[in-house]
Amino acid sequence: MKMQFFGAARTVTGSMHLLEANGLRILLDCGLYQGPRQESFDRNRNLPFEAKTVDAMILSHAHIDHSGNIPTLVRSGFTGDIHTTAASP
Repeated sequence: MKMQFFGAARTVTGSMHLLEANGLRILLDCGLYQGPRQESFDRNRNLPFEAKTVDAMILSHAHIDHSGNIPTLVRSGFTGDIHTTAASP
C-alpha cells in the first residue's frame, strides 16, 4: 500500500490524498487549494497525477477545500465513480 498527500499536508486547504492498494488507485477528496492567487491558480489547474489512472474517488464531505476541484479531475480524464455520504451531494 502507498499513500501520497497532495494537499492539506502542512496546510489546511486543498485536501487531496491518493491511495494505491491491490492494484487500485483511490483518491480521497479533490479539494481546491486556497492561497496566494497565482499559486492557487497553478495548483488547482494542474493535478499532480494522471486523472485517468484513478479508479475511484471518495469524498469525505462537500466543503470546497475537499470537493471544489472535482471538475478539474473529470475534465482531466477521470471516469470512475465518486463515493460519498448521502448528505454530501
